Amino acid sequence: MKIMDKVYDPKTVEGPLYEKWEKSGAFHAEVDPHKKPFTIVIPPPNITGQLHMGHALDDTIQDILIRTKRMQGYSALWMPGTDHASIATEVKIVQQMAEEGLTKVDTGRDGFLERAWAWKDQYGGRITEQLKKLGASLDWERERFTMDEGCSKAVQEVFINLYNKGIIYQGDRIINWCPHCVTALSDAEVEYEEQDSHFWHFRYPAADGGEGIVIATTRPETLLGDTAVAVHPDDERYRHLIGKTLVLPLTGREIPVVADEYVDREFGTGAVKITPAHDPNDFEVGLRHGLPMIRVMDDHGVMNEKAGKYEGMDRFECRDALVNDMRKLGLLVKIEDHTHNVGTCYRCKSAVEPILSKQWFVKMKPLAEPALEAVRDGRIRFVPERFAKIYYNWMENIRDWCISRQLWWGHRIPAYYCEACGHVHVGKEMPEKCAACGHTCLHQDEDVLDTWFSSALWPFSTLGWPDKTPELDYFYPTSVLVTAYDIIFFWVARMIFSGIEHMGEIPFKDVLIHGIVRDSEGRKMSKSLGNGIDPLEVIEKYGADALRFSLVIGTSPGNDMRFYWEKVESARNFANKIWNASRYVMMNLPEGELPDFEVQDLDLADRWILTRLSEAVAEITENMERYEVGLCAQKLYDFIWSEFCDWYIELTKSRLNGEDEKAKNTARSVLKYVLETILKLLHPFMPFLTETIYDALRGESLMLSAWPKVNEALRFPEDAASMESIMEVIRSVRNLRSEMNVPPSKRAQFFVLPQQSDAKSLKATQAYLLRLAGGAGATYIAAKNEAPEHAVCAIAPAAEVYIPLLELVDKQKEIARLSKELKTIEGEIKRAEGKLNNPGFVAKAPAALVEEERAKLAKNEELIERVRERMENLQRMN
Repeated sequence: MKIMDKVYDPKTVEGPLYEKWEKSGAFHAEVDPHKKPFTIVIPPPNITGQLHMGHALDDTIQDILIRTKRMQGYSALWMPGTDHASIATEVKIVQQMAEEGLTKVDTGRDGFLERAWAWKDQYGGRITEQLKKLGASLDWERERFTMDEGCSKAVQEVFINLYNKGIIYQGDRIINWCPHCVTALSDAEVEYEEQDSHFWHFRYPAADGGEGIVIATTRPETLLGDTAVAVHPDDERYRHLIGKTLVLPLTGREIPVVADEYVDREFGTGAVKITPAHDPNDFEVGLRHGLPMIRVMDDHGVMNEKAGKYEGMDRFECRDALVNDMRKLGLLVKIEDHTHNVGTCYRCKSAVEPILSKQWFVKMKPLAEPALEAVRDGRIRFVPERFAKIYYNWMENIRDWCISRQLWWGHRIPAYYCEACGHVHVGKEMPEKCAACGHTCLHQDEDVLDTWFSSALWPFSTLGWPDKTPELDYFYPTSVLVTAYDIIFFWVARMIFSGIEHMGEIPFKDVLIHGIVRDSEGRKMSKSLGNGIDPLEVIEKYGADALRFSLVIGTSPGNDMRFYWEKVESARNFANKIWNASRYVMMNLPEGELPDFEVQDLDLADRWILTRLSEAVAEITENMERYEVGLCAQKLYDFIWSEFCDWYIELTKSRLNGEDEKAKNTARSVLKYVLETILKLLHPFMPFLTETIYDALRGESLMLSAWPKVNEALRFPEDAASMESIMEVIRSVRNLRSEMNVPPSKRAQFFVLPQQSDAKSLKATQAYLLRLAGGAGATYIAAKNEAPEHAVCAIAPAAEVYIPLLELVDKQKEIARLSKELKTIEGEIKRAEGKLNNPGFVAKAPAALVEEERAKLAKNEELIERVRERMENLQRMN
């Protein structure tokens, strides 16, 4: 055994200990035919990012699971890595260049990419170093990057395979376009926020001089690209105009009135302007009616040459000018206030512009159906199950995925164009000549793939696919994916359909969804609110273990949690409690070898703690299998603080300080056994603290020790129940003394009237009662009339303890206290009677639960009589 410092200091322990773990290879998982695999792939953080509370929660949960499985004998792989994050990284680099007075045009593509890789080298490892401070036991020997050689090979293979199957195609479609980031976005990358705006009602005159039609729009600037007005075929108001033409204001172009069931007769004016190049629904109407598609905006949200006199104006500047011009022409009918959802770029928050653009797409229908079936038939399970509904809803209504991005940082699309005939070649390398015309002038597509295209392959690309590696065969499919609910669409769904399509097998068995970390007021943490908490600041102040434990205790899958500094302080205090208790235990252990305890030498307190420990092991192991890490943390907290520290350690002190060496050694060996088991159970939650104590206790690594198993030979339910009864007596006396403000130093004679069934165990553990309840001695009586006349009484199911303290208390206060207790017991009786008189409860509840309620009722009915009798006795006193 090593000597433990008086005070635990995380700052001096955590860094060196993590370095020791990493150097020893303790985190590394090997292909081992003698072990079962357990695999988690980390949601790869962006190379632009730094550790935030969401990462801290997500990675703490993963680390808890992986450390547990490692101790349970699995070959437990937690795959680390980072994501290149196309848009986010490119934005950062462009900003960095702007500070130097440079643009992408100045550097060219190759120069820009040199800067991007330099950025990755400089900042890409920042978050991984921060994860180490959190104690994350990732297999750093296997660290991957979404643009490393292996992952890039996988991306290229997937693109070519899907293209050859006709699942990837190129076409002109309406896509989400960010004018600020100057790139296409997928549907999942658009965030919607409610904004106050207007409905502008404009009149489009009839070409024959008639009144024409009034339309309502929220985007007046797109009027310049209108190619029709649509009405419902059954709308009597407009039926006579179908097939006729209108004059599009400000352009002089004539556009037709078309009938289409897409139109909602009840919305707006019942007539809809159709702008096929600037609206996805209008695009479909345009295809059905063979309408021209006129794009009036460039990639920067600036009006182009087709916008006439508005050319060069920003889209919103154009909006104001156009409305003003319509007013001057007398064609502005009215303006209504209107609140609607506006799509914004998930990265820069600019308003997204739906525009017609030639892009690369993935056909989602053939991929979505097998992915839906995998969840429906239970091969993949969402925890909590309710999140499967969100998955179903998105996948059942999914549109084709736009995968091309107008960026330079990312996986460049492996498509090559013949400059002579326009033929498109898709393959691993640029061909020497065009297969269609033989021309030798070809160039590669300038665009890169959506970041999520590569991260969708993460569970298998990181294990070596498309090569058939031993790791891929052994560790795939992975065991569980841990992620927040906000990227079910971005990432989870895409990994599922990608795994099924390319591996022929699901990518993971379980999807554990957790909530987000909010501030103490329940608000989402954000830069704009200034309410973000830096996990590294918390670690610096309180240690990684305190942060980890505070994040998970009391949480449940799928639900958000609130961050309170008080919770971290409480977790720090818990760590100190464990340290002090461990130090106390070790101070009481002998220098030499301590033999294991013999069952026949155990006293009632030993049997109780060993039984409770077995129950804790069973409950924590079971809840860990169900991913209820919050319940596990709470159970550990309650068991360690209350049952082990506050009760069992105190219960052993009389033996540790006594002269009986055999009893002393039994208490020592039970203390050591329970402490070792506690440290093992707690290790996944508080790895630094527990490893340090275990090393001092045993001189070996805890993280590589075996997970505790329930030992049936150390379960003594009847003895444990007897001990609980005695503890209830002690609590009752303590509570009584506390309510009467009797100082702890004041010891008094106890007159104990036990229940017949508890008399033997009460006498056998009299030392506990006297020591922990403040007794000077104990006299056992057979009836109430043997108790002193002027005594207060602590009532517990196992015994009544009479204490001659009437001179220290006010008689009326004691009656008031008993009256309060009477009300509590009456409430419990009423609750139990309500349940037991409910036929539904008796019929449907488990028999053991019904029996438990009946036992509680009987106990409280007996207890209430004793309380009433004591009140009557007090009232008769002079």
